[in-house]
Amino acid sequence: MNINIEFYASLMKYLPPGKSRFRREVKVDDGITLSRLIEQYNIAEDQAHLVLVNGLFVNCGADRDNRALVEGDVVSIWPPVAGG
Repeated sequence: MNINIEFYASLMKYLPPGKSRFRREVKVDDGITLSRLIEQYNIAEDQAHLVLVNGLFVNCGADRDNRALVEGDVVSIWPPVAGG
């Protein structure tokens, strides 16, 4: 199935090649969980600080472990940020 991934800031280095700066359409296994997707792109759990699926926040831990993705989902991930 196809989904869109968006990685921001320091996580952009994990995006596969493409034309868009932040977003890529990628093919993933049917029913892949959010946690598994994050692992697949070698993003450490503590680096996936803010995670949204279709604009809705998903808590870490069990919420990400149990959140199965579906065709057309948009997964957006930001690392922890600092500053003021």
